[in-house]
Amino acid sequence: MMIMDLKKNVDDSIQIKQLIKSDSQLLNIISSVVDEMVKCFSEDKKVLFCGNGGSAADAQHIAAELSGKYYFDRRPLPAEALHGNVSYITAAANDYGFDAVYDRYVQALGRKGDMLVAISTSGNSSNILNAIQRANQIGMKTVAFTGASGGKLKESVHYLINVPSEDTPRIQENHIFIGHLICEYVEKRLFG
Repeated sequence: MMIMDLKKNVDDSIQIKQLIKSDSQLLNIISSVVDEMVKCFSEDKKVLFCGNGGSAADAQHIAAELSGKYYFDRRPLPAEALHGNVSYITAAANDYGFDAVYDRYVQALGRKGDMLVAISTSGNSSNILNAIQRANQIGMKTVAFTGASGGKLKESVHYLINVPSEDTPRIQENHIFIGHLICEYVEKRLFG
C-alpha cells in the first residue's frame, strides 16, 4: 500500500510540473522575473526574500543560491532572506507583533529599485502582505510565489508565480523548482 501512495505522490508532483510546462502565461511571468532580477542586480540593487515556516526555508535557500553560487563561481549577488537575523525577528515580534516583522525589515533595508520576493503557499499571510505593501510604497519590484489561487497577494504584486496546486507540499517543492530555474537563468544572463 505504501508503495502505491509513494507513486501517487511522485505522479502528483510530475503532473504539476507538466502543468507549469504547458502554461505559457506562467512561463512568461517566470521569464519576466528573471529579466527584472537581472536588471536589479545590474543596477547594483538587492533582492530580499521572505516567507514563513517551510516558505522561509525556501526563501533562504533561493537567496543563498544567488548570494553564493548556483552552477559556477562568480561574484556574489546581494540577495538576503529577511528572517536570517533571529535576534531581530524575535525582538520585532515581541515589540510590534509578528505581522510587522517583515514590514519593518523591508522599511529598514529596502530601497527604490530593489526587489522583494515573498513566498506564501496560501498567499494570505499577514506579515507577508504587510511586507509587500511596504515594498510597493518604497518603489521596489514585488514578486509572490503562491499556490493556485494566489490568495490576497495576487492583487498586490507586480509578478505572481502561482503554482497550479492547492496541496502545500506540492506547492513548496515547485517553489524550489521555479526558484532554481530563476537562479540558473539569472546567473547565465549575468555571468554566462
